[in-house]
Amino acid sequence: MTTAQLTLRSVTRRFADHVVLDRVDLTARPGERIGLIGDNGAGKSTLLRLIAGELEPDDGEALVVSPGGRSVLPQSVELPDGATVQDAVDLCWRELRALEHELHDAELALGTLATTPDPSPAEAAALDAGLEHYAELRDRYDARDGFGAPARLDAALHELGVGHLGRERTWTSLSGGERSRTALAAILAADAELLLLDEPTNDLDDDAWDWLLGQLRGHRGTVVAVTHDRAFLEAFTQTIWEVDAGSVARYGDGYAGYRAAKAAERERRRLAHEEWAAELARHRSLVESNAGRLDAIPRKLDKAGMGAGQFRARGRDHGAMGRIRNAKERIARLEDHPVAPPPEPLTFVHEFERGAPTSVPLEASSATPDAAMPPLVALLDVRVAAVRVERLELRAGERLLITGPNGVGKTSLLRTIAGEAAPDSGSVRVHGRVGHLRQQAPSTDRRRSLLEAYARGIRTDEASAADRLMGLGLFHGRELGVPVGGLSYGQRRRLELALLVSSPHDVLLLDEPTNHLAPELVDELEQALAGFEGAVVLVTHDRLMRERFAGRRLEVGQEAALTT
Repeated sequence: MTTAQLTLRSVTRRFADHVVLDRVDLTARPGERIGLIGDNGAGKSTLLRLIAGELEPDDGEALVVSPGGRSVLPQSVELPDGATVQDAVDLCWRELRALEHELHDAELALGTLATTPDPSPAEAAALDAGLEHYAELRDRYDARDGFGAPARLDAALHELGVGHLGRERTWTSLSGGERSRTALAAILAADAELLLLDEPTNDLDDDAWDWLLGQLRGHRGTVVAVTHDRAFLEAFTQTIWEVDAGSVARYGDGYAGYRAAKAAERERRRLAHEEWAAELARHRSLVESNAGRLDAIPRKLDKAGMGAGQFRARGRDHGAMGRIRNAKERIARLEDHPVAPPPEPLTFVHEFERGAPTSVPLEASSATPDAAMPPLVALLDVRVAAVRVERLELRAGERLLITGPNGVGKTSLLRTIAGEAAPDSGSVRVHGRVGHLRQQAPSTDRRRSLLEAYARGIRTDEASAADRLMGLGLFHGRELGVPVGGLSYGQRRRLELALLVSSPHDVLLLDEPTNHLAPELVDELEQALAGFEGAVVLVTHDRLMRERFAGRRLEVGQEAALTT
């Protein structure tokens, strides 16, 4: 039975003048499975490090009690030059190694005390205390099955595809994926009660992903996992913590509960904005109608008359003016406290035919295109790196998913279709305007602000660009002035996405479009693609996106195989 306790009370953490987390209150139940989500740079890793004890809060209290130990999987394990794979394992096992050293020291102390002839009462008491301490250490070690850890490590390394790596190999000689999988294997083998995992599914193939899910489902303790992986959130988590603007919101009932709650929040925002707008319109109408009544009331009598007549005219005038004054005061209060509408859903615009939308769902992308229209993309006997495509045509409404091992040339093929590189051989023809979302953002002036970069990208003035950008809901107003060089990977990704949806295209080339995006935004991106009338070429490791895709698939390698 797990006994880990995790409570944060009014925790604030700053870096220089930047407040990352602001008065955060959180509690995790023993044995709870928690998914920690949010945009890049929002503070997810900072929160994880606070829970791990690697950081201290500037204000507030972080109470974490885990008798069965805690293990932390960072996004990358940094070691000095010359460090080996075994050094990395020992670092991931530092709690277990420390417990082993304590056991060894306790054994040596007991050996000395036990061999003392004719011990004094103090020595006998010390022996009893030493035996009790050793028993407590041994119980803790046995609770984690410390003696079984090496066998668990070998099994985990094998399942994650890095079992062939020698422990004497230098850490820097491993690829980034090999390092992350080795560290993950070591963390799981240590069998700590509290697991804190930062992007545990990165660099995993489908078999390794399934194995990891099984391991975590069988874990006896509490798990907090930072992840962008929607399939993992959907299959594993019970609770979602979302980090945004320094605060952390808690959602129950797993990822489905989170999505339902966010939809309800959006609907509440819509209704609140409509109520605000209707109230504002009503009071403006009151001002106009009463102003009209005032215009119809004579300011004075045409001829001198009795005072009663003058008094009646002034009385009617006074009532209308009072209503106008009250309405104007209400208008001022409403305008001082506006209720913003929810952001408009993302929409990809087709370049040529912009009539009534004819949605082509991503899940139903095998719909028959108009054969009379020329293909938007045509490849004939194309070779790019290790990719070979004999013949491929895409028309409006068609979707293509390109799959294959890393490094084979999927990104190079997209760049060739985009006209950014020439094929090694063969013919590539593209008809219409191409939008290309790259894995790495194109180079730009890093000193230019986010708003300046967006305005320049859509060729408009900054005031108009600010209105359009804020309407997308991809950024907070305080981010508009941040230099591009100071943006996180996720913010740069959102900038590229904003530019893509702000201009019409016929063909969308999407290279790992879900990288560095929060799960809610990925869901919205999928819906936007479903409504796009042009052609889509997609490269992705996103498990959920691949599972939902029902269009044509191109498996690339030495020979390309096209399936429907």
